[in-house]
Amino acid sequence: MVLSNYTKEFRYNLKLASPVMLGMLGHTFVSFVDNIMVGQLGATELAAVSLGNSFIFIAMSIGIGFSTAITPLVAEADTEKNFEKGKSMFKHGLFLCTVLGLVLFGILLFAKPLMYIMDQPEEVVDLAIPYLDLVAFSLVPLIIFQAFKQFSDGLSLTKYPMYATIVANLLNVAINYVLIFGKFGFPEMGIVGAAVGTLVSRFVMVAYLWWLLAKREKSKAYVTNIKFFELSKEPMRKLSNLGLPSAMQMFFEVGIFTAAIWLSGTLGANAQAANQIALNLSSMTFMVATGLSVAAMVRVGNQKGLKDFTALKRIAESIFFVGFIFAVIFALLFVAFHQLLPDLYVDLDDPENAVDTAEVVKIAATLLLAAAVFQISDSLQVIALGALRGLQDVKIPTIITFISYWVVGFPISYYLGKAEAYGSLGIWIGLIAGLTVAAILLFIRFNILTKKLIVKSLN
Repeated sequence: MVLSNYTKEFRYNLKLASPVMLGMLGHTFVSFVDNIMVGQLGATELAAVSLGNSFIFIAMSIGIGFSTAITPLVAEADTEKNFEKGKSMFKHGLFLCTVLGLVLFGILLFAKPLMYIMDQPEEVVDLAIPYLDLVAFSLVPLIIFQAFKQFSDGLSLTKYPMYATIVANLLNVAINYVLIFGKFGFPEMGIVGAAVGTLVSRFVMVAYLWWLLAKREKSKAYVTNIKFFELSKEPMRKLSNLGLPSAMQMFFEVGIFTAAIWLSGTLGANAQAANQIALNLSSMTFMVATGLSVAAMVRVGNQKGLKDFTALKRIAESIFFVGFIFAVIFALLFVAFHQLLPDLYVDLDDPENAVDTAEVVKIAATLLLAAAVFQISDSLQVIALGALRGLQDVKIPTIITFISYWVVGFPISYYLGKAEAYGSLGIWIGLIAGLTVAAILLFIRFNILTKKLIVKSLN
């Protein structure tokens, strides 16, 4: 097949994916700004935010992963012109996401004491606990937002969640600046101020997205007059069958990155702060791949509804191609600027913490080289997962992600990440191994399934 058959899809793929990329990059950019602001307070405060967020990321991964079940089902219904099916999937998905958000908030409150038995620096834990209380509650509006977002993506209205995210992010940055440093007469709250900004902005984000969708002709009937508690078994079953494995896929991946945070904590506050810097920067590039993953999920879901499996395979492969191009560019940028980027997160003019700051920067620079290595595999695995979700194939990919991250990746991180081995770099070698195995296996899975569907449709 000639190259133009793939490249002709680039424009529409990027049109669909770019609002998702920008919205998710917005989330990450706010985290970037948060980390820069908190980093001015010291390495201990930055490590505390990292530790608190490690718990949040685990819970968030489950909620966001579950919500992705809404997108392919709505996309399929939209292609079939079946409004009742689409609204039912959205309503039941919204209900399940709301309940899940409340459950995850409760679990996090009970999980707080685990911080004291995880061999983390005591001063870091003491700061992380009050931060976690507020950010844990913000999971409830965040996961409700995800239900609206995934529904909007399923209708190919990807720009509206982006608008809501931008508004929320600007509000978050403003509140953080005022409350972290105590500006304009407000109290100086440190990292708790950052948590307040996160909580308030996430409630605003939900309200604003609903308002945008309620104004749009295509989505208005879906998001108004929702009979929230009139529920049916079949949509609940279908969403759960897709959502629970998807939640586990994201949980397994986010879990190993969280394990990296905890393992780096055993090496000290400086190693943990450096790990947070490298994770924050690499998560920005990951958001681009995530946007392409959503595009793959929507477009594969649409083609599945049309039963055009030859086009389905070609379109998905064109998205893999775009992801590969972006990944190579990001890898080169990380290599080129690995010594300069960590400087953004620390106060180089603070003589009192100069030794700690120098160590944080040195470790983070090394970890960015490791992050450059896994750009391609990280991009490929998340796009392949999106394409497989579009096919509503989730069970085998869940097994693949578990094996890749926890049978292959984590043991390598654990053994090579000890202080007497490779330390922080050893932890990231494990991440590289896990992501690479996942990318290869998920790509093979997608190829096998699509070839079977093409053969079956021709017979």
